[in-house]
Amino acid sequence: MYRPDQRRSCCPHYTIRLDSSEFKPSRAQRQTLNRFNRYVVGDSYAKEAARLYPKSRDEAKMRDNHFNLVERIHEAEDSKLLKPPEAAHKLEVTLEHDDFTEEKFAVYENYQRVVHKDAPDEISRKGFKGFLCNSPLRRETMLSSDGRKRRLGSYHHCYRLDGKLVAIGVLDLLPNCVSSVYFFYHESIHMHAPGKLGALYEIALAMEEGYGWWYPGFYIHSCPKMRYKIDYSPQFVLDPVTLEWDPLDRTVLDLLDKKPFVSMSEERLATSHATGPAIGDDNPDAETSSGSKESALADESDQDDDDIWLFSSKMPGIPPLSSVLSWDMDHIALKIAPNGPLYETSNLVSWEERGVAEWPGLKPGVAELVAAIGPDLMDRICLDFAPR
Repeated sequence: MYRPDQRRSCCPHYTIRLDSSEFKPSRAQRQTLNRFNRYVVGDSYAKEAARLYPKSRDEAKMRDNHFNLVERIHEAEDSKLLKPPEAAHKLEVTLEHDDFTEEKFAVYENYQRVVHKDAPDEISRKGFKGFLCNSPLRRETMLSSDGRKRRLGSYHHCYRLDGKLVAIGVLDLLPNCVSSVYFFYHESIHMHAPGKLGALYEIALAMEEGYGWWYPGFYIHSCPKMRYKIDYSPQFVLDPVTLEWDPLDRTVLDLLDKKPFVSMSEERLATSHATGPAIGDDNPDAETSSGSKESALADESDQDDDDIWLFSSKMPGIPPLSSVLSWDMDHIALKIAPNGPLYETSNLVSWEERGVAEWPGLKPGVAELVAAIGPDLMDRICLDFAPR
């Protein structure tokens, strides 16, 4: 695992995600999908299907007044069309294993050469395999609490038009998200805004199969080609300091216009300091910075490197001690015998001997580990103290 050094990067890349359950397509996004569906089915099919399979007044009114993304996404797929008649084109969208095929490579080669202007000698089968095929993520099926089955692992979201593969979305399907790794398409469908269609299909997948979140990949505010990612809302941005999520709203975007590195936790802290005195300011003997043990620890510079506490190292990406104090680390799994049962950290007699800020000690050491891997993984780790 690694964590990017956002603060010192020339172009910080922020993790963003969209709540698919709250997603409302914009007018332009709805128009893109509707135009593509009309192209696929054709005018003749639309007129004949309306005659053969008329909708009730209530059904027609519901469709006109309510845009259901999942329904519209599947509306033109060949397997969902009422027949006869036959549509103008045959659209098939499938989730397939991320294996290499010549068919997939042909689309990739065209995309890299036409869209990214890569030279032919820069595009190879080996490069494609290493980049977008045969991911180390293991494919399996997860049974959720509501009884629904959910696919996990790396997949290729394949779009075929009249039997020809024309686009591929490379996806990592995780327990609570659809993560978009890459999307590429053949130049023949460029006029249909395939990137926008691919995003809508992936969000619909997150909705329909219960993944919840859609991750469109890193967002780089200074890169114009990345701006399309924020056209889908409501999105949230990961704070690079505290690893907490904040709404990706106008406030954040305005700050990104002014400075390359933005941490909303630091912005809020700076605002609170500017608008009022900090606790302890009326005490002349109080510490002059935040008055916390964190500041005192950060000033200790005469220790050997091996003895420096992680929270005083100023390492990029490590959350401040102020946020660590709110973590509940009492229930981290603990193993003290090779074949014995698992315990919790709070079962240790020495667990409460020192507070989280009283380095060195067991609890401060565990806090270092949690800060390094991220507090969201706290309930998935086990501290193995079993003798070897």
